Amino acid sequence: MIKTVKELAEHINGQIIGDETLKISGAATLSEAGEGDVTFLANMKYEKELQSTAASVVVVGETVESKGLTLIRCKDPYYSFMQVVVLLHGHREHEPVGISPKSSVSDSAKIGKNADIHDFTTISSNAVIGDNTTIYPNCTIGPGTRIGNDCIIFPNVTVYDGCTIGDRVTIHSGSIIGQDGFGYATHDGVHHKIPQIGGVIIEDDVEIGANCSIDRATLGNTVIGHGTKMSNQVAIGHNTTVGHDSLLVAQTGIAGSVHVGHHCIFGGQAGVVGHITIGNGVRVSAQAGVTNNLEDGQIVAGSPALPITQAKRAMMVMKDLPELRKKIRELDKTLRHFTKDNHLDT
Repeated sequence: MIKTVKELAEHINGQIIGDETLKISGAATLSEAGEGDVTFLANMKYEKELQSTAASVVVVGETVESKGLTLIRCKDPYYSFMQVVVLLHGHREHEPVGISPKSSVSDSAKIGKNADIHDFTTISSNAVIGDNTTIYPNCTIGPGTRIGNDCIIFPNVTVYDGCTIGDRVTIHSGSIIGQDGFGYATHDGVHHKIPQIGGVIIEDDVEIGANCSIDRATLGNTVIGHGTKMSNQVAIGHNTTVGHDSLLVAQTGIAGSVHVGHHCIFGGQAGVVGHITIGNGVRVSAQAGVTNNLEDGQIVAGSPALPITQAKRAMMVMKDLPELRKKIRELDKTLRHFTKDNHLDT
C-alpha cells in the first residue's frame, strides 16, 4: 500500500516537518531505509543516524530536529511507527479453509462460525472452538478444552484437556499448554507422581511464542493474565499466576506456585524459584535468578537477583577479582615475612 506523508501523519496525529507529498510504500530501520521508506527514532542514542539515513520520512519525538529530513513528530514514536507499519502492511492474513476433510473433529466438539481447521489437526471430544479462530495443521486440542473467538493457533501446538483459552489469543508453533506440572511426593527414596487435576486459563489478548510450555495446575488453575506476551521457549510452572500485560522474553523460566503481578518484564533467561510473590511493575534483568519475594516496582539483576544499583556494584567488583586476588596474595606474603622477621609466628 502506498500512502503520502500527510496521510501517515493524519493516521498517527503527528506534526509534519518537511514535504507532506512524499509517497511512502515501505518501512525499515534508520540504517537500512531508502527512498520511499518510513523509519523511526525512539532511542536518542541512535540520533546520529539521522544524518546518514536515506529514508523519505522519519517518525520522531516531539522535540527532535534534523535539517533536510522530512519528519513526523509525535508523542510516542515507537508506538506511532507501529501504527504506520500496520497501515502500510497490515497483519498476517490467514487463508480461509473451513474444516479440512483431513482433520479429525469429534462429533461432540462445537466449532464456531468461520473457524478454520487445517489438515491433520485433531479436535477432541467436547472441545469448543470459537468464531473466526484459525487452527493450523498438526495441532491437537484436548477433550473439554475451550478456545475463544479470533484466536490463531499455529502448526504443531498441543493444548491438553480441560484448558481455557480466551479471545484473540495467538499461540505459535511447537508450544504446549496444559501438560502435567512437575509434582511428585518422595517417599522412602521413591518419587510418586501427584495427579495434576487442575487446568490452565489463558486470558484474552495473550500471545505465546514458539516452543513455550505452560504446566497445568495440581489443583486449581495456572493463569496467564490478559494482554501478556511471551517470546520463545518460556516455561511456566504449575499453579503459577502471571498478571496482565506482562512481558516474558525468551527462555524465561518461572517455577510453580509463583504469583507474578501485572506489567512485569522478565529479560531473557531469567529464572524464578517457586512459591514466591513478585509485585506489580517489577523488572527482572536477563539471566537474573530471583530467589525471594520482590516488592512493586523493583528492578533487579544478577544471580541471586539484587536491586539494580547493588547488582551493578557487585558486577563492577567481579571484573576486578583477579587483580584483587593477586593483591591479597601479595599482602599475605608480605605479612608472613613481617611476622617471621619479628618473631610473631603463632
